[in-house]
Amino acid sequence: MIRKANLKDLHSVKKIAEECATNMISQGVFQWNEHYPSLAIFKKDIEEERLYVIDLKGIVCGCIMFSEEKDPLYNTIDWLTPDHSNLYLHRLAIHPLQQKKGWGKKLMDFAENYALENGNISIRLDTFSQNLRNNTFYKARGYSRLGDVYFVKQSIFPFHCYEKVLQP
Repeated sequence: MIRKANLKDLHSVKKIAEECATNMISQGVFQWNEHYPSLAIFKKDIEEERLYVIDLKGIVCGCIMFSEEKDPLYNTIDWLTPDHSNLYLHRLAIHPLQQKKGWGKKLMDFAENYALENGNISIRLDTFSQNLRNNTFYKARGYSRLGDVYFVKQSIFPFHCYEKVLQP
């Protein structure tokens, strides 16, 4: 079941992110580290009611954050749609033991349906350029790669920005 996260989920979500980071690093993907995503970031997501989790009979195994707030770093990207009523996705994570079971797809379906139901014209996101699995995942879902941004506390490598125009 997908539901809004609450403060009781905070440490579970942070643990999932840490497990994902360890798993990615073991595969040579240095996307997340001790700076990101932080406990404070997840706490803010929860307090602002922007974080959703997959709850499997009381065990949180994944999360996604989305909001209409645009990061100023994205101003360098030539987006497909005007800057209004866009949904921005961040921090999609599935515990490594639950990966490859369709949970990421379910969270993306949930976010895309939310966007359609709330009148958003597109979904925008970024993903680490060195994470080939994520890049393939978003392209297969119909997202267009539009440019790169850099998060210097995370990596010297770029993050690819993607957008999907929504059709009601």
